[in-house]
Amino acid sequence: MSDITATRSVAIALAEERQAMQEGYVFLDEKCLLLAGAMLRELRRFDEAGGRLRALQSSAAAALGAALRRHGLEGLQCYPASPHEAITLSVRQRLLLNVPLLEASAGHEAAATPEPAYSSPEAEDCRTAFSALTQQLVVMAAMSGNLARLYRDYRRSVRRVRALQDVLLPELDSEIQEIETQLEELERDEVLGARWRTMGNAYSRP
Repeated sequence: MSDITATRSVAIALAEERQAMQEGYVFLDEKCLLLAGAMLRELRRFDEAGGRLRALQSSAAAALGAALRRHGLEGLQCYPASPHEAITLSVRQRLLLNVPLLEASAGHEAAATPEPAYSSPEAEDCRTAFSALTQQLVVMAAMSGNLARLYRDYRRSVRRVRALQDVLLPELDSEIQEIETQLEELERDEVLGARWRTMGNAYSRP
């Protein structure tokens, strides 16, 4: 039984609270659908990027094999790498239902590179192949983070929807029904009391 005193104003206040809670439930339910759709789109993009990554890995492995055959392991280890300043990183952010989504890309700019003691097309191809592989990994790292944030917010929203649907709304409905029943009983008692008083006054008249 509820400890709230059954009055018409309390019933109205609970009905308004129930309406606000229902609107919150509808909003969260729609949010779950939007987040699920965003996750599916991001997952498709991630799968497509994974296909490109596998192709780049195959090319990089072939280029590495050719460079190893030309220079040997020790010779390739001594081959000068691209300087850090040659790699550029660009990150853009947008919000989807207050969830930050990142678009990242990496580029390679011309920079002064130490002259190798023994240069070869195979080693340069290997450098280019692994640079392209690194750039693709940057793109996919941003997608992976997007998926993790979308999933975390989706799970949080689903828990709230289930709490509203399975706990809060039913409890509030039960409380409103209880108060409405009490009000009906009070109104019935008042009507019966008024009738008894009317009948008593009629019998008491001389």
